[in-house]
Amino acid sequence: MTDNYHTLTVVLERDMRSDDAESLINAILHLRGVLTVTPEVVDSGTYMAQERARHELGQKIIEVVYPKRKS
Repeated sequence: MTDNYHTLTVVLERDMRSDDAESLINAILHLRGVLTVTPEVVDSGTYMAQERARHELGQKIIEVVYPKRKS
């Protein structure tokens, strides 16, 4: 038996201005089976999550480049 989907979520590589995203939204709407495309506006929570992820990744890179010496 196969699953039935009701929603597919597309994640953009980076934040995109609404006027720049208009052609992408229109292209997705032209795909068979697509009823609506609902863009999500960037807010402070999104920005905070991105910055925290960036910070964590940066810390991990620093630990690889400059490992703590064992005494």
